[in-house]
Amino acid sequence: MKRGTLLFVLGVCLLSTILGCGKKTTPEEAQPKGNPFALDLPPISAHDRMIVALRSYRKQQEADPYLGDGALKIAQAMLETDPRANEPDFRLTVFERLGQHELRLGLVESGLAHLEEANQLAIGSDLNRNALERSERLYALAVAYLRLAENENCVDCRNGESCILPIGPAGVHEKVRGAQMAFELFGQVLEINPENDKARWLLNICAMILGKHPQSVPPEHLLPPFPKADFPKFANIGSDLKIDTVSLSGGAIGDDFDGDGDFDLLASSWDNTTQVRFFRNNGDGTFTDDTVTANLVGILGGLNMLQADYDNDGDLDVYVLRGAWHGENGRHVNSLLQNDGKGRFTDVAFDVGLGEGLPTQTAAWADYDLDGDVDLYVGNEHYASQLFRNDGEAGFVDVASEAGVENRRCPKGVIWGDIDNDGDPDLYVSNYEGLNRLYINQGDGTFEDVAEDRGVTEPIDSLPVWFWDYNNDGALDLFVGSYTMDLDKYAADAFGKPVTDIDRDQLYEGDGHGFFRRVTDEMGLPRVSDVMGSNFGDLDNDGWLDFLLGTGAPGFDFLVPNLMYRNVAGKRFENVTYSGGFGHLQKGHAVVFADFDRDGDQDVFQEMGGAFAGDAFANAYFQNPGFDNQWLGIKLEGVATNRCGLGAVIHVWLRDGDELRQVVRVCGAGGSFGGNPLQQHVGLGTSTIDRVEVHWPVSGTVQVVRDVQPNQVIHIREAVGSANP
Repeated sequence: MKRGTLLFVLGVCLLSTILGCGKKTTPEEAQPKGNPFALDLPPISAHDRMIVALRSYRKQQEADPYLGDGALKIAQAMLETDPRANEPDFRLTVFERLGQHELRLGLVESGLAHLEEANQLAIGSDLNRNALERSERLYALAVAYLRLAENENCVDCRNGESCILPIGPAGVHEKVRGAQMAFELFGQVLEINPENDKARWLLNICAMILGKHPQSVPPEHLLPPFPKADFPKFANIGSDLKIDTVSLSGGAIGDDFDGDGDFDLLASSWDNTTQVRFFRNNGDGTFTDDTVTANLVGILGGLNMLQADYDNDGDLDVYVLRGAWHGENGRHVNSLLQNDGKGRFTDVAFDVGLGEGLPTQTAAWADYDLDGDVDLYVGNEHYASQLFRNDGEAGFVDVASEAGVENRRCPKGVIWGDIDNDGDPDLYVSNYEGLNRLYINQGDGTFEDVAEDRGVTEPIDSLPVWFWDYNNDGALDLFVGSYTMDLDKYAADAFGKPVTDIDRDQLYEGDGHGFFRRVTDEMGLPRVSDVMGSNFGDLDNDGWLDFLLGTGAPGFDFLVPNLMYRNVAGKRFENVTYSGGFGHLQKGHAVVFADFDRDGDQDVFQEMGGAFAGDAFANAYFQNPGFDNQWLGIKLEGVATNRCGLGAVIHVWLRDGDELRQVVRVCGAGGSFGGNPLQQHVGLGTSTIDRVEVHWPVSGTVQVVRDVQPNQVIHIREAVGSANP
């Protein structure tokens, strides 16, 4: 056989194996009798098939508007081949395009050069007469210089104080060229248009990082003081722990993946060239990058991740989501990483019926049919969403159509919760640029959308979502974060101006019967925030759930602080962002609350970084300084209920003298963008534990545990058939 023919046969055989329909091919099937060209090739595994698919996405990235250089090459070619290349107005337009594309790719110096050329060309011709265009040109140049300042000081020479409001002495820039130029240019913008609120906002930011705030800011442009609270500062020690990887927007999970009792960390980035990373907890709150041992090399990308024990074998598996914001070009396959119990993963998505690629960043696990294993809802953007019923060894089957939950909008957050206390989980879908949905579980495998009837369709531009019991009354409440990408209105709100015609975050208080009332204003949350990643936990161990909002938008100018709110006894939320050291200016994505260092309080990990290739940033880890309150960790093990206990409701009854009160937790990972441990952390304050109750959804058992001491982790295994074992 000629060498070319042999290579062709090899290629066809390998391609057929890789691009098959998910069926495992046996060696006998691969070598039919009597075939003189049969090759002794082993079948490719689902894991290796996924690695091949992910490599192909990486090769397609040139045309990606966020990560590829295709648009830059087009602009470069225009200067070389277009017959208008010597016309001033044409050159100005192309230079501006080149500058923006280079900035997005991280080529800041060349981007600045082209934006400067565009500005000089406008000044030296009659193209600078329009004040609005001149203002926009100066603003774009200022933003580019500000990014230079960030790269030189906060990325390349960062410390734990970098980019955190209020800027402290350690956060002041040492290399001042970028910030100084940006400050001067924003000043010129404001000379043209003094009412440009986003330029006013960024002028203040530049003054802060130069160490010249407030004295260098004209009084008419000075920001109001940041709100202060009696709350200790959490130090960002991500660099000390060597988990401050520089990456783009992505997912994160904190949980015990190797069964040793402490919480490990998984982190991803939506960049299809970036490796999913596994940081194994050493048992003392430090980490080792164990990505290779975890068998994750080649598992790339992922804007979000979520964990559950899908196969009921006692360890946590991980679903990785890809393709969001890319429409038809985002039809990337998601990963299902099966855990061997020791923190070593195998991608089995193709083997279990999850091999279809549709653009998504959100999904949620729950046992919606109460058959004892977890099912999976995947919110696909502008395609039918999928409800995968877990059929055990047979894999997953999409039943969304017959269940009535296809949605067919642009879901950015999905979450399960039993809002009517009838024992089965209901489903909320947060849609971007569309009405949100609330699907009530009918108990027969079908759902009914009652969002309009229950008044929970807003915000229209929304992203993250979660169910929780913020007031500990035993009824699930609902938080939905807004995502407007409107820096003008964000800045106007920050300056105290009245802002209308914009979506805001919404907090809905549940009544336990499936109905809600809006309590956003009365709980102190009526502000513009632009939320992406987020989650909740009990930072001060007082039994009331606090929450962190990761904020931002793709634009390089969208530098706004992430927001932390403390729950004040279920009666209001207090902004502790600035006192607590959480006001990070970089784009905030997946958030994890977890007691990583096993000292009895929850620390906070946050995946940082933007959408564009040039907007990477280091991840943050905020260490809890402690509050001298007691706590209890509760690890559930289902028997009739799914093994990891998802959906089980925990009531911890506390006694303060003659007064009895409850703290309520639902077993889950928290919000829709970031994964807390499934082991529940309950703050006790200074109270005494009266009893712990677990309401198991499948068996219907209410299990009561008494004589529980604080400051420990307890393991509760479902006692089927006994109401009080």
